[in-house]
Amino acid sequence: MTGTQFHTMQDGRKLAFRKTDGSGPAIVFLPGYMSDMEGGKAAAVFDWAAEQGRACLLLDYSGCGQSEGNFADGTLSRWREEVLALIAAQAEGPVILIGSSMGGWLMLLCALELGSKVAALIGIAAAPDFTDWGYSEEQKSHLSAGETIYENNPYGPEPTPTHGGFWADAQQLRLLDETIPLSCPVRLLQGQRDADVPWNTALRIAEQLHSDDVQVALIKDADHRLSRDEDIATLLRTLAALS
Repeated sequence: MTGTQFHTMQDGRKLAFRKTDGSGPAIVFLPGYMSDMEGGKAAAVFDWAAEQGRACLLLDYSGCGQSEGNFADGTLSRWREEVLALIAAQAEGPVILIGSSMGGWLMLLCALELGSKVAALIGIAAAPDFTDWGYSEEQKSHLSAGETIYENNPYGPEPTPTHGGFWADAQQLRLLDETIPLSCPVRLLQGQRDADVPWNTALRIAEQLHSDDVQVALIKDADHRLSRDEDIATLLRTLAALS
């Protein structure tokens, strides 16, 4: 990987990113909730892009990874603003957005803003609207009151927080109750043993997308992370076919 660089937003916050130059469309990887550009899928995409002479951009949202900020201040709106700013500054021409889990929600939100600049989308266990379907009514009651809730984290020792500000913002950005007006090619990779995102979420996304060029790949024995060697191979084959 190339070294970490920093982009300064207008309010002074510094966002960490890595990029490799090459031909387009530029590939932009959007990590999941509390994840960063050091993850295995992001690294695999970046290495593939470098080998193929393709432009690629990895990034950390504010409050995540090497970027400045407090995670508790993070919202989809804030992170969407950051992704769009980095794309404007670092990615010329068309882009392919790859979104993992929450990054899949951000992928769709950013694509709606970018319009014809988007060449294609790849969702990896994409989780739009998870603040709606991913919490109990009791949890939603606490979140709507501005409280923070904590859940067991199967991927690390510390519990996973959801802050009231994140939840309230995300509830205003739900997408699945109406047509998603995107016309680009979309590929959705989804494990059927995903304990975090119900596998039929991918089918619901496909149904709501305006695009006719949508394909869903259900991987029966895969979990939410989709980070096994064979899962990453599927991702890279999907990316190569769109490039």
